[in-house]
Amino acid sequence: MIAFIANLFARGEATLSEASVRDAHAIAHLHGASFHRGWSDGEIEGMLRDRHVLAHRATAGRNLRGFILSRLVAGEAEILSVAVAPAQRGKGLARRLLDLHLRRLAGLGARAVFLEVDEGNVPALKLYRRAGFRQVGRRAGYYQSNQGAAALVLRRDLV
Repeated sequence: MIAFIANLFARGEATLSEASVRDAHAIAHLHGASFHRGWSDGEIEGMLRDRHVLAHRATAGRNLRGFILSRLVAGEAEILSVAVAPAQRGKGLARRLLDLHLRRLAGLGARAVFLEVDEGNVPALKLYRRAGFRQVGRRAGYYQSNQGAAALVLRRDLV
């Protein structure tokens, strides 16, 4: 009965909060389901223990619906990964996570944020462009898992 009630609440709007080491397994699982080469529990745990890494999560009940991870050093941040559960995509959750994350990075002193994205990932490009990112570079043949697709290097200034 408790599981049934928890599942009902899990269907509501996701709550955004800072992620912690306790979330490593769930984040690794979602990362693996979202990318060709998923990161292991240990890799995620290592990142979450790193004092330079900032992580936010979106949860509904006990269910992880999405996450965002970045590294902040010397006033510059790099978004390492963003993922949203397949059933939650297209509902604005990635935008909410990104907005919260960018505000927090700015509050921690980030002046610029960088990321790399597969040039064929249209939903991600749309998200980042709407959030004010612009292309500053291109890495040809970067994604071997996607027939050598190029990675676009994007930047957004926060100041």
